[in-house]
Amino acid sequence: MLRVTTASLCTYCQRMRVFLPPSASASTLTSPNKRLENQLTVDSLYELSVDVRKVRKFKAWILSENEVYVSETADLLRDMGADATIIARILETHPEAVLCRPTDVAAQRDLWKTVCPNKRELMSIIEKFPASFFTLSHQNNQRANILYLQSLRLNKRIIGKLMASAPQSFSRPVELNKEVIHTLRETYLDLGGDEGNLRLWLQKLLSQNPHILLRPAEAWRDSLGFLREQGFTTEELLSLVSSLRASIAELRPESMHQALAYIEGALACSKDELKQIVIRCPAILYYSLPTLTGRLQGLMDAGVSLEQVKASPNVLELTTQIVLYRIQKLASYGYDVRSGSLDVIVGTKKDFEMTHGKLHLRQQRPLFNPVAPLRSAED
Repeated sequence: MLRVTTASLCTYCQRMRVFLPPSASASTLTSPNKRLENQLTVDSLYELSVDVRKVRKFKAWILSENEVYVSETADLLRDMGADATIIARILETHPEAVLCRPTDVAAQRDLWKTVCPNKRELMSIIEKFPASFFTLSHQNNQRANILYLQSLRLNKRIIGKLMASAPQSFSRPVELNKEVIHTLRETYLDLGGDEGNLRLWLQKLLSQNPHILLRPAEAWRDSLGFLREQGFTTEELLSLVSSLRASIAELRPESMHQALAYIEGALACSKDELKQIVIRCPAILYYSLPTLTGRLQGLMDAGVSLEQVKASPNVLELTTQIVLYRIQKLASYGYDVRSGSLDVIVGTKKDFEMTHGKLHLRQQRPLFNPVAPLRSAED
């Protein structure tokens, strides 16, 4: 009788535990060595359909904070056009948002609206980059950097993308960004660029690599100085800078020297041939030596000749796996890459699909015989 009663009691307890509200069991999920969770925070997040388990797994400390603004943050996001699903997603991705004071968030909203006045577009940016929006420190620096970039007549979309993708560049003093922009301007003009196209060139660089402002100005000078020493003309350097986007500031003379020396020796090319190879495939400058070695060896193993690589050096932009897949794909249509040009396998996935699609159609379409008698539909 006692055993039956005990078993029934245990079953009853287990059933009751299932029906308890989330807040009632939250404290039991907190180990003795951790701070107790703020039940008000937990309940408020549950009401907003936030996955508290996810927050507890990755940012558990937030649930223990006393000064939180869950409903206030949700109200601000709602006023900006966010629906319940978006609010829940933002608070799951960046739960630190509930620790921000509402007055600071409102000030940040007004600041971001100066570069993105469209409410829907602004909400889309915040949804993708909540950490950038809710980084409320150094708002004075943010405001100064926004005003400076606007004074350059840069597109508001470009500035908004920079704020979202590289918030660190807006949190630092505006003088540092001015120095980098000044160096970029000098570089462009020294290489023969036109003053009238400077703004568009800057916008292109900034949009392609939002972290460009975080690179020290000296890095640009060192990289370009090395390439000048290799014999590249100002026109060729401008082409390289535009092709490499802002990545040229991330290149080190030592690594570029290793890459160039390897390609020159492996392809047995002259200095002039090496320059043309680099102009056609600028990525060679920032690939590491093991990457270049592995990709060239993969091409050799696939039966490709060095002359073919020299004629189509941008094949080195593809991984060995992609090269092998494309070679096999073309082989299924009867095209042997080893006896032709490698240009058919280079390019993006979309480029290659168009190429092998044409080959497939050519294989299926019957040849037209101009002297064959025409047949009518009745025949």
